[in-house]
Amino acid sequence: MNKGNVWLVGAGPGDAGLITVKGLRCIQSADVIVHDRLVNPELIAQVPDHCEIINVGKEHDYHPIPQEAINQILVKHAQAGKQVVRLKGGDPYVFGRGGEEAEVLAQHGIKFEIVPGISSSIGGLAYAGIPVTHRNYASSFHVVTGHTSQDNAQQNWEILAQLEGTLIILMGMTRLEEICQQLMLYGKSPATPAAVIMYASQPKQKSVIGTLETLAAKVEEQNLHAPALIVIGEVVNLGATLSFLPLTEQFNE
Repeated sequence: MNKGNVWLVGAGPGDAGLITVKGLRCIQSADVIVHDRLVNPELIAQVPDHCEIINVGKEHDYHPIPQEAINQILVKHAQAGKQVVRLKGGDPYVFGRGGEEAEVLAQHGIKFEIVPGISSSIGGLAYAGIPVTHRNYASSFHVVTGHTSQDNAQQNWEILAQLEGTLIILMGMTRLEEICQQLMLYGKSPATPAAVIMYASQPKQKSVIGTLETLAAKVEEQNLHAPALIVIGEVVNLGATLSFLPLTEQFNE
């Protein structure tokens, strides 16, 4: 039997309409869908009737299906001749462990393709009215994770505090207060604008805007939690002016 193929598809930040045309075609042609917890159910509903759907979703400190097992699921179904779609939130290569999965596929001689998606670090902020760059406020942006690896290593907040531009932190909500404190400790002004966006690009999206000094308390008061983005920098001040309601809803009228 010929080996199947695997597509590592980015599903975007949450809004099902942000899937790429190629990504949707892959979903609609799949024999097997292996998807993350935060993938929009509207996308899962697009699979063919014969398609097997496997939920391998993870939460913070709760990984019912370890990454090694996910890798083997992809290999097993591809070796059985199936057309496999690994559907991942955001972009497969932006803190999505897609690189690790692609390495395993390559090691087993399985053909694969990466279908990029809109990262929440860009698209999610846009839905909150926050551009990652702006000619008057930020000529660069930096995307980091709130933790660096399974050994729980810390980011180098001393270096990050010295960077100009916009700082975007993914998977950092459990350490929000610590992150703000570390950035201030290493020289970032307590008055630096900062925000948290929960469920970015989805109807239940909720944002809190403050400063490095006030953000953690405001987030606790408003009961925001993961999944959420943390963004720090002057572009945050544009959120009130550039926030919007999706005009594409009129397409369905």
